[in-house]
Amino acid sequence: QVHLVESGGGLVQAGGSLRLSCTASGRTFSKYGVGWFRQAPGKEREFVAGISWSGEMTYYGDSVKGRFTISRDNAKNTVYLQMNSLTPEDTAVYYCATDRLEMRAYIGSSDSQYDYWGQGTQVTVSS
Repeated sequence: QVHLVESGGGLVQAGGSLRLSCTASGRTFSKYGVGWFRQAPGKEREFVAGISWSGEMTYYGDSVKGRFTISRDNAKNTVYLQMNSLTPEDTAVYYCATDRLEMRAYIGSSDSQYDYWGQGTQVTVSS
């Protein structure tokens, strides 16, 4: 069983920044890629960013490219999502998830490629 806990969400003004954290337990974290997804009210869940198990590869959704940065610290079993230049369109519940395959050679953007999910953290950006 894997347990993921997201933190760092909150209320921020447009143009501001937040850093989300996703801390994992119960699995050899360093062997699995991690993805961040978000879901706004009335919208489908959207891929935000992903990082490979080694941290050498990253991949971003078009809507956040150039503004968000994903990173990981395997010693702390934690993945981070640095979010800059936030806009009201970034308002959503943000979830992290671990890849269902160990040491996948690429980063998946489909939520079906991830098996364990955190409970989510709310990010609200005011205009």
